Amino acid sequence: MKFTLTLAFIYVTTALFAQSEYKQSIGLRLGSGYYDVASAAYKTFLNDASALEFNLGINPDRVGRGGPKWTSVSAAATYQHHFDIKPVDGLKWFVGGGIVLSNTFSNNDHYTGFGVGLYPTGGADYKFKKIPLAVSADVRPTFHIVEPFDYNKYNNFYPNVGVSARYTF
Repeated sequence: MKFTLTLAFIYVTTALFAQSEYKQSIGLRLGSGYYDVASAAYKTFLNDASALEFNLGINPDRVGRGGPKWTSVSAAATYQHHFDIKPVDGLKWFVGGGIVLSNTFSNNDHYTGFGVGLYPTGGADYKFKKIPLAVSADVRPTFHIVEPFDYNKYNNFYPNVGVSARYTF
């Protein structure tokens, strides 16, 4: 429901402002995922339709229900293929996929370890014409093929919905 509302908000916002294209951007992605709550985001277009996005993320100390504190750091690489949304120039939707590497640190060995996840992705990207700002919303349902620790060993699927704001250049 929140994702649908976010996409609707982006679509309505894009109808109010003209847009233009961009080549690269850098900024912040806020995610709902297990391995990153906030991440630095860099996106570069290889051509008009293909882009790569790189994220360096963190999920800071948190306490599981009566459990130990732990922190995860992650690095993700995503390929995105963009399609125009007509009639608004510059508004695009995208699909693709990626990989995330994460490491979890804790004072409890059961919550420490390295993880590898794969994910499909989809979302929308919007660029303001008059200011160097791009915003996007995406979903990355991640399937861990290497679990960082055994806490959740029977559930290696982690939904991850994110929003980004990036300076374009």
